[in-house]
Amino acid sequence: MTAAEVFARMLFGKSLFQSVVDRLDAEAEEAPPTEEPTFRINGLSTSFLPDTPEQAPTLSEPSADPRLDAYLSLMSDEIPPAEPEPPAELLETLPPPPPVWLHRLSPEEVVEDLGLEPSDDRERLQERRRAFARDNHPDRLPEDFREQATIRMKIANRLIDEAIKRYDLGFGR
Repeated sequence: MTAAEVFARMLFGKSLFQSVVDRLDAEAEEAPPTEEPTFRINGLSTSFLPDTPEQAPTLSEPSADPRLDAYLSLMSDEIPPAEPEPPAELLETLPPPPPVWLHRLSPEEVVEDLGLEPSDDRERLQERRRAFARDNHPDRLPEDFREQATIRMKIANRLIDEAIKRYDLGFGR
């Protein structure tokens, strides 16, 4: 339909909207019938799906591929039940277990954990202090265990300070 025809229709009592609706109706009558939808992906040489749903193999009938049959025969029909998760309230109320070393509060046990040796020099003692603090610092533990961790850190710092004093006085050389 040309612009002149549209203008003529508007002059003869049809609105622009009505003329568009009439044009769409006329085009729908002239359009060829659409084909049945197929289950094929256009542009591929083969299809991933059968041409029609009726041609799709079912799991109960044997297929042409014996490997597929063997694979399907090994699958169980039952789905194992999922393990239930514990309630979130229970997980939040249980405190985490304390570290194994947390109850070692005697100076002898802390010396053993520090790995102090009489031949350690000042640098080696400082390295041992940092390594011990990295693993045992109270800020790295839950609040329930901070008191014991603080005691362990105080003992370790006191022992290392004493070892540094002994080294500075010449007893460790």
